[in-house]
Amino acid sequence: MPNQEATLLRHHRPFLAFWFARIFTASGFQMLSVAIGWNIYQLTGNVLDLGLVGLVQFIPRVIFMLHTGHVADRYDRRKVASICQAAQALIALALFISSSTRTITPEIIFILSFLLGAARSFEMPTTQALLPSIVPNTLFPRAVAAAQSAQQSATIVAPALGGFLYAFGSSWVYGPTVALYIIACVLMFNLPARQTPLNTGKATLNSLLAGIRFIRSRPDILGAISLDLFAVLLGGATALLPVFAKDILLTGPWGLGLLRSAPAVGALLMSFWLARFSVDRNVGRVMFTSVGVFGVATIAFGLSTSFWFSLAVLAVLGAADMISMVIRASFVQLETPDEMRGRVSAVNGLFIGASNQLGEFESGLTAHWFGTVPAVVLGGIGTLVVTGTWVKLFPTLANRDRMRDIVVEQEKQAV
Repeated sequence: MPNQEATLLRHHRPFLAFWFARIFTASGFQMLSVAIGWNIYQLTGNVLDLGLVGLVQFIPRVIFMLHTGHVADRYDRRKVASICQAAQALIALALFISSSTRTITPEIIFILSFLLGAARSFEMPTTQALLPSIVPNTLFPRAVAAAQSAQQSATIVAPALGGFLYAFGSSWVYGPTVALYIIACVLMFNLPARQTPLNTGKATLNSLLAGIRFIRSRPDILGAISLDLFAVLLGGATALLPVFAKDILLTGPWGLGLLRSAPAVGALLMSFWLARFSVDRNVGRVMFTSVGVFGVATIAFGLSTSFWFSLAVLAVLGAADMISMVIRASFVQLETPDEMRGRVSAVNGLFIGASNQLGEFESGLTAHWFGTVPAVVLGGIGTLVVTGTWVKLFPTLANRDRMRDIVVEQEKQAV
């Protein structure tokens, strides 16, 4: 059965188009992240500014959280995603022009980073809500893993490529990202329209808050996404990679690119495994264990002074995070009705954004206060504390055995 379902997924044309669109948009963002991080640190030499870039990209998620979900539920999700990707192409173009003319400043980077965060705040819940309407429920857990393999493939190649190209100048990174976003825009726009009717209701406060109420009514979903929020918020060290590359591991931009790619190597290998053999038993225990491994790997990275050992533990960190992400994404999407998937995905996207962008700010702030290495080690310890606490707070999630029961229930209801 696993082989048959994996074969069906590989021959599913709409999913393949979605998969390639994810590769190109993820590649564009990863290359921009490498260039922006190195560019801002080169201009200011202030580690706190690396955290501020993450904070600036996170703020739009808070400002637009309720509206992004309603847009995804009310309008054609293909068009919304395409518009967001076109906007990101324009942002990359602005970075390219300002870099080429040597007029780029920290202020320009912060402004464009805010706009980039705004575009992504609308794109993320839209694409998350789009996937379940492309593939049948029986293939969905594997589709989530396969879609993440696209994300991780881009995260492996794009940062390394971005670091290599940056050696010739930042404009050599910003320029190609424009083309990548345009290709993603075209692929996404040509996906088939969704089968279920659009939600044409007005954007009332009640409808905007529906996603929050839904998550609160599902303890397993609340536990899964809040675990990711606090664990990755404390354990994320991505924003500090330029400092490790330049000052601790003593490499240049190429080293930064490899460090950013390393978690994706582990995540990609794990996503290939999960796309072929999904987690069907002891899913709660597996998820909590993977988050614990994430925390241990974070501590090991913070203490490492070897470039190659650092790459290895970052790969382990990425593999562990992939397991948690696939289980969490399957929970959220399969238990949510299609007509409100956008609003629920928007709330979930805020949690993800908080754990990533806000986590980058937290890492930069604690590094500014305590030093880079202590900040990373303390973050990893915090992740382990959160994992143990969540086992006690959400016992049904920790003891959950099967995830496939969700699919069976929905199919029975549909019949």
